[in-house]
Amino acid sequence: MTKPEKCSHGFLAAAFLAVAGVVSSSAKAASAAGDGVEKAGVIPTIEQGIVPMIVSLLVFSIVLAIVSTVIWPKITRGLAERENKIREEIESAEMARKQARESLEEYQRSLEKARAESQRMLEQTRAQQAQMAADLRAKADVELGQLRERAMKDIETAKRAALSEIGSQASSLAVAAASKVLRREIRAGDHQAMVDESIQALQAARN
Repeated sequence: MTKPEKCSHGFLAAAFLAVAGVVSSSAKAASAAGDGVEKAGVIPTIEQGIVPMIVSLLVFSIVLAIVSTVIWPKITRGLAERENKIREEIESAEMARKQARESLEEYQRSLEKARAESQRMLEQTRAQQAQMAADLRAKADVELGQLRERAMKDIETAKRAALSEIGSQASSLAVAAASKVLRREIRAGDHQAMVDESIQALQAARN
């Protein structure tokens, strides 16, 4: 049995007690007016007189009608309103607790998602940095190799140019020496002088 039902039963009992009290008082008054000797009960008997019994029943019916049509509906309506109010408050509290739990779960999901996204971005940044470092090293190695290759080509070109120049100068010196030999007769002391002149001319060409 719920609390409102207990209250309604209590009010009903109180109403019946009130009706019984009124009926008893009416019966006593009617009995005293009828014979003035016998005591009346709650509802007088036929032996006590038909008039007191009719009066008591009439008063009981009137009071019961008033209680059932006026007082009791107000009592039941008030109890129903209070019960509905309590039920609504309980439902509101349950809904608020459910919303708070859902909000907390949503916050926790958002926090976990943010953590996962942050970790993913951190790992992606690390991978990009590692790739950039590898690309820079590879580019530096390629550029260094190209520099070495160009340097070797430049050295080889300079070497070939020097050899070509030396060969050209040597040919010129040989032609000049042969011309001198043909123009004059070589004597015993002229041979060494021609060699010295050729060496000096070669050294001058190098410088």
